Amino acid sequence: MSESDLISGDDGKPRCAWCAGHDDYVAYHDAEWGLPVGDDQRLFEKLCLEGFQSGLSWLTILRKRDAFRRSFAGFDFRRIARFGPRHVEKMLEDASIVRHRGKIESTIGNARRAISLVDEFGSIAAYVWRFEPEPAPVHTRRTTSREAIALSKDLKRLGWTFVGPTTVYAFMQAMGLVNDHVPGCSARARAEKARKAFPRFQPFTPTD
Repeated sequence: MSESDLISGDDGKPRCAWCAGHDDYVAYHDAEWGLPVGDDQRLFEKLCLEGFQSGLSWLTILRKRDAFRRSFAGFDFRRIARFGPRHVEKMLEDASIVRHRGKIESTIGNARRAISLVDEFGSIAAYVWRFEPEPAPVHTRRTTSREAIALSKDLKRLGWTFVGPTTVYAFMQAMGLVNDHVPGCSARARAEKARKAFPRFQPFTPTD
């Protein structure tokens, strides 16, 4: 790690350098990024928004997140799964979101895949947390991992789209499957404490 990996905020707290320069980023970094998530709706939302972020900055998506939530029924995947062509055309006219037909249709298709995934594994959380990496002894800066590649490959096998390895690794970082706050960041210890307390998931046993 180098000094450039950290910034010092106006409050004097050291933070990951990627959140420099924007209050939106700082708030997201401090309150959300790296904390473990077990809520299916939030996990689905993040996977979809990371797909929308492809080719753009995360700041752009973060600032449009509330608009995305309005357009996509709060990312309730069971509701989104019922969206049809009329919903797609309406969203393509909505300047408050990213108007990309392929990504909009991907979100609807992924919602349908999410229902099947829940039927098979019990929850999205139980499925994705199966790919949690072992904690690395030394923090390294990277854009993907062996586990992210495996999760990406398996999601694609299940019919998901816009879930490449880099997208999936960014999802894993944000949802706390890895703690990628750099050493010295004021949020790193809190994220690690939350990860240690986070209940892992038992194998799903379907009922007749």
